[in-house]
Amino acid sequence: MTNGHDVADLAHLAFTWSFLADGEPLAEGPLEVPALAAGESARVTLPAPPAHRAGAETVWTVRAVLARDTAWAAAGHEVAWGQLTVQGPAPRPSAATAGAVRAADRIALGPGVFDAATGVLTALGPLPVTAGPRLDVWRAPTDNDEGAPWQPDERPGPLWRALGLHRMRHRTDEVVLDDGTLTVRSRVAPAASDLGLRTTYRWTSDGTALRLGVEVEPEGDWRVPLPRLGVLLGLPAALDRAEWYGAGPGEAYPDTRAAARLGRWAAPVDALHTPYLRPQENGARIDTRWLRLAGETGGVRVEGEPAFAFTARRWTTERLAAAAHRGELVPGDTLWLHLDHAQHGIGSQSCGPGVLPEYRLDVAPAAFSLTFTPLGRPPIPGL
Repeated sequence: MTNGHDVADLAHLAFTWSFLADGEPLAEGPLEVPALAAGESARVTLPAPPAHRAGAETVWTVRAVLARDTAWAAAGHEVAWGQLTVQGPAPRPSAATAGAVRAADRIALGPGVFDAATGVLTALGPLPVTAGPRLDVWRAPTDNDEGAPWQPDERPGPLWRALGLHRMRHRTDEVVLDDGTLTVRSRVAPAASDLGLRTTYRWTSDGTALRLGVEVEPEGDWRVPLPRLGVLLGLPAALDRAEWYGAGPGEAYPDTRAAARLGRWAAPVDALHTPYLRPQENGARIDTRWLRLAGETGGVRVEGEPAFAFTARRWTTERLAAAAHRGELVPGDTLWLHLDHAQHGIGSQSCGPGVLPEYRLDVAPAAFSLTFTPLGRPPIPGL
């Protein structure tokens, strides 16, 4: 451990540790840290980890809090924290594939019901599904995406709109049901462009959960990064509570994640929105292992491989992008759920440089999977 202060020693801080298994704190306690002078370092030993389930993702969390009241905050106020992963998440085990039933204009696969002509999911157990899941690459441009007119650099927001990423077209090329797998092949592309994203959706089920594998293959010479890459679906607005295991509790993006720590979090859906002065992209929770959305009568659990980012809001991205003031965002009768494999960084181009190269979402082949499980009454108390 190193004291990064320029002048003060560590006597004004108290340290604690906690041990998490799959996001659940199993044990915690005080951590003895010497009162290091400014710039000094020392080796600090953590206790032996408590017993935990084999295969669980395990993480140490160390917190530094004020040891006594100060003029600017009370004792116990958190000053800093850090996390150390001991064991990463285990891969999801493969499950037996359930058979599919085709009847007239519908296909039933596990808890999912699909339109037989388009291969689009229309119901997940008792939940009706609106418009998806389907590939989604658009986000409501942020102030940084728009940049400033006086900047000589290319600004992504205007480039995205010029290319037509805000009005992508989805064409279904093939729907194949074979041996318990529903495969839907489509082309997603801006109108009147030779650029495209060949997208394959593969649906399977073990009878209880519904698994979606997505493969994306670019076509053409893409010279503009994507705003996001994931899927979008609409769910009933009655799903008003969220619980997730991932980074939180607040929003985070690839280059704005310093305050997001791994854990289990819960919030009302409406509290996931970040009310920026000008409406724009907001509210993503990254590194999500699983998400539960629930209402009074049930809900859905989503798991990702690899981890994903989710955004849940009561208006479409198109409405968010068109709004000039927060009062123009009126909740509708659909909860729009974005499940992102990746997002373009935020950067600082409204007043400075754009996104750093490592946070650009350049177009490239991609593959990810999501598993959907309908739920009964939700185990999310007190929200």
